[in-house]
Amino acid sequence: MRYRDAGVDIDAASKAKARIKQLARSTFSPRVLREVGAFGGFFSLQGLPRDTVLVSSVDGVGTKLKIAFALSRHNTVGADLVNHCVNDIAVHGAAPLFFLDYLATGKMLPKVVTEIVAGLAAACRQVGCALVGGETAEMPGFYPAGEYDLAGCIVGWVRRGRIIDGSGIRPGDVILGLPSLGLHTNGYSLARKVLLEREKLPLAKAPAGFNRPLGEVLLAPHRCYWPAVKPLLDRSWLKGLVHITGGGITDNTPRILPPGTRAEIRLGSWPVLPIFDLIAQRGKVPLDDMLRTFNMGLGMLLIVSPRNLPAVASALRKRQEKCWNIGRIVAGRPGVKYLPG
Repeated sequence: MRYRDAGVDIDAASKAKARIKQLARSTFSPRVLREVGAFGGFFSLQGLPRDTVLVSSVDGVGTKLKIAFALSRHNTVGADLVNHCVNDIAVHGAAPLFFLDYLATGKMLPKVVTEIVAGLAAACRQVGCALVGGETAEMPGFYPAGEYDLAGCIVGWVRRGRIIDGSGIRPGDVILGLPSLGLHTNGYSLARKVLLEREKLPLAKAPAGFNRPLGEVLLAPHRCYWPAVKPLLDRSWLKGLVHITGGGITDNTPRILPPGTRAEIRLGSWPVLPIFDLIAQRGKVPLDDMLRTFNMGLGMLLIVSPRNLPAVASALRKRQEKCWNIGRIVAGRPGVKYLPG
């Protein structure tokens, strides 16, 4: 018996890894010291300021992958993963340096792997992040046929004195919301339970009131907010940022609030995307659960001093970036209070 007889195709893995090397190389900067394929990735920090702090984050795509499997579309989930991780360090003011991915599957399919990594590489290139390596694991008997898991780790940098941690937030500060494109990478277990298992809505058809198939709506990409927030960070106009991921506005906002401050959010102050209304209506999901599960149309919150509000709003308009004034910081215990629209 050979390894192939146990379900592991080394030749297929070699073909996939050869293509991965080409895609990864397209993201390299002069700081990358070795090709993908060594036991570790090598990245030089030479030239960065002496007070540089490295900021890291790790995450996955979650059960959004189930939608990709059902539609046999694998060219977007890689970008979802990178963008999610970039946003997670961007809220601390950190610029991306390099990224590593972990892809595990039951059977190595070079075409599928190439599509996934092409998405990873494209998203990395857009923000100047090097894809320096990762792991591609073939695990027969562990994953159902045609399925895989995808996770990744990012490392970025910020000067110690420029770290955004919310410590400067004070009562009276304004909360701005930037739009999401859909569910991003959170809440898919509930969305699938309601729309696909219970209501049995077909992914290939547009629900009533929608202009594109449900599958496309659910695969809408996780936005990368780094291009929008970097110019604002460069001008020191932001006191805090919140990446709205699992836990929604309710659980993510308190993560950056200092003691003695509370967020007041005005419901109805931004347009909720139709997909969230569909989930709430078809599943009879309570509003509290919606706000604690989904981003509800806001992927990033900015905390801004009133004196910097006109400059921030103007800079966002110049980038044709929509934003809404959705609330304010008040005195109180860290948390979120929703005001009726």
